[in-house]
Amino acid sequence: MEDRRTQEKQYNAADEKIISRILDHKVHISFEVFPPRIHENYDKTMHVTEEIAKLDPAFISVTFRSGDGINGNTVQIASHIRNDLGVSSLAHLACSSTSRAEIHQVLGSLKENGISNVLALRGDIPQNGPFPRPDGFQYASELIDVIRSEGDFCIGAACYPEGHVDSANRKEDVRYLKKKVDCGTDFLITQMFFDNTILYNFLYRIREQGITIPVIPGIMPVTSAKQIKHICEISGTALPQRFLAIIDRFGERPMAMQQAGIAYATDQIIDLIANGINNIHIYSMNKPEVAAAIVSNLSEIIHREPKK
Repeated sequence: MEDRRTQEKQYNAADEKIISRILDHKVHISFEVFPPRIHENYDKTMHVTEEIAKLDPAFISVTFRSGDGINGNTVQIASHIRNDLGVSSLAHLACSSTSRAEIHQVLGSLKENGISNVLALRGDIPQNGPFPRPDGFQYASELIDVIRSEGDFCIGAACYPEGHVDSANRKEDVRYLKKKVDCGTDFLITQMFFDNTILYNFLYRIREQGITIPVIPGIMPVTSAKQIKHICEISGTALPQRFLAIIDRFGERPMAMQQAGIAYATDQIIDLIANGINNIHIYSMNKPEVAAAIVSNLSEIIHREPKK
């Protein structure tokens, strides 16, 4: 009987829309996982997901590989998280290389699997082929319109504290963000940043422009020098001197760099929570050991124990 009650409690938790948890004034940690490419090891991703689920996250988001269309693994993994592991799942949905017909099919699959949380993204512009597609989307706001019309989804969107790389300036970036919010976005998740002052300034700017929905900071624990080089190439993220010093000192020592990266991310998260930000999303790069180390560092701060 006790096992049945536990299972029902887990299922009800997985059924919950993310926005209701964000607004409950408790501290919540969530994680991102990314699916394998179609030819890669699916079982390894399942193991990663199951290990992260043991950490009792508020939710686990599953990225969407642009170009995979409806043949990707996002829905399958998000369904496993919700229906088998009893954790709320947030399915990413990118539209830059996906047709409107494919988007409708993915949304239908999400509904069939009981998944009500979607992160709406434009995604990377395809290197080959036209953009936007004649039967596709140019902006994430167009995708949000479609998702809102398709059913009772809880919709998240991305935001960029340092400005989107394609925006001419920060003012234009906030204007496009406001358009996404006005289309029916429930909450925002930020791109990674390594200086919390950047986030605090960003929040001040967007609140001035009437964007009042919850913003979840996205934190990436950088555990290798190679990883940070790739991050800077694709996002233009600024690196504070304190962080550069860590890379200079420990970048050639993998285990030392991992430990330092975890400590730096933990310090960022503690500062955010101390300043009243209760929801943190961690880009754990499919490394459950890194996710577990951060949760352990925060064990008294978040007042809960990982699942056994």
